[in-house]
Amino acid sequence: MSESLENNTVKGSGYDSFELSSPDLAVILCTKNSGSTIENVLINVKSSSFKPDIIIVDGFSTDNTIEIANNVGGVKIIQQALKKFPGKGLAMKAGLIEAINGNINPNNPGKTYKAILFLDSDIKNISPEWVDDLAKPVLEGGFDMTRGFYQRLPRDAAVTKLIAKPMLRIFFPELSHIEQPLSGEVCSNVAVWKKMLDCNPPDGWGIDVWLLIEAAVSGYKIKEVYLGNKNHSSFDEYKDDVSVLSKMAEQVSFTIIKEAIKHERFETYKEIDT
Repeated sequence: MSESLENNTVKGSGYDSFELSSPDLAVILCTKNSGSTIENVLINVKSSSFKPDIIIVDGFSTDNTIEIANNVGGVKIIQQALKKFPGKGLAMKAGLIEAINGNINPNNPGKTYKAILFLDSDIKNISPEWVDDLAKPVLEGGFDMTRGFYQRLPRDAAVTKLIAKPMLRIFFPELSHIEQPLSGEVCSNVAVWKKMLDCNPPDGWGIDVWLLIEAAVSGYKIKEVYLGNKNHSSFDEYKDDVSVLSKMAEQVSFTIIKEAIKHERFETYKEIDT
């Protein structure tokens, strides 16, 4: 496991307004130019009944994301170690290391959490119930992992519909029932996250489907949680031209292929009628 990224802490991270409680849940938000949504996301996460500690891992935002997060307060902010895009996997790994090492809340140094939850930072319609509904099955219901799924607009989730789900049906048919294999809303207990970190997760967009496959083949108990509609700002970037998602499609498809080879599923392709 990598070392803590303590030196990447962004100055002025609002430590003075951290909760004095000792929550069982940590929430990680990976941001990149999330200024239009981050305040609402943070307010709703803080309103969860679990009162989680929160860490932001920022991917070199050029807007006011960090300023807004600092104004909200009660959140630790670190910067992604490498200036690499796509770098979602890098950001997630950095956040996990900080949370597992107990480096989020200065009131509880060395804090050991029972569960860690990732949420996308561009969600416009998030509510405290998203946090509660994702965390509760892990903290109280005996599940190892929860994953959010949603009602999506017809032109949304193109990579999920055209790449991830068809390829999973071929190589990992036991996952063909999963509605959102690329869900950014994922909660697991800390033991699962430690295991995932030790398995060399990808650095980019492939991280979400990789986590699903690795958790499933490891025998972990996974529950999808319906969160209603998902209204997210990133859809505005590709709703008129899905070619914007070409790099994501590339990384997701090759992640599934690499996983199929690793788990000796790749020869299944011979059975596909073309």
